[in-house]
Amino acid sequence: MNKIARNLSLLAAAAVVIVAACAPKPVVKAQPQTAQTPAVSTAPVADTEASLRGKDFEPVDGVNPIYFSYNSAQLSQKALDALKADAAYLKAHPGEDVLVAGNCDARGTIEYNLALGQRRAKAVREYYMSLGVPGNTIATISYGKEKPVCQDANEACYAKNRRADTLVRAHSVADSSATPAQ
Repeated sequence: MNKIARNLSLLAAAAVVIVAACAPKPVVKAQPQTAQTPAVSTAPVADTEASLRGKDFEPVDGVNPIYFSYNSAQLSQKALDALKADAAYLKAHPGEDVLVAGNCDARGTIEYNLALGQRRAKAVREYYMSLGVPGNTIATISYGKEKPVCQDANEACYAKNRRADTLVRAHSVADSSATPAQ
């Protein structure tokens, strides 16, 4: 009798599970949008970075590195003035992609310097954008302490390595194929 009772109990439990699994789920209806509820845009963000594909970014005469203080991504007044001149060049050459490369001196960990170099590159990119250079033509990268211009272990050398370089290239074939044919 115990075996039969146990089997009946298991059968009843299985039936409860099956019925619960098959039961209709409650439907939650979305509230209709009113004129006061703003719609969320799914359009691409205007400041999407340019592609880094390709290795043909080069320095340009008249577009100089921007230097930073130790442990900082803050743009100095001297840097802001230099970036205004650089932005004038970039706006006058709309057929070029821009790469802003952030760099650091030899002090600190690799991870820290990669992050600091990226903040420096982003600061330059954002300032270019505020001056009217289209964000979709500007890419950023951080080299951290991996691309020094000076190898000496002194403050004068460290100062030369704390920089953001602006490099340019003609729009790539892949980028130009996205524009409609004429």
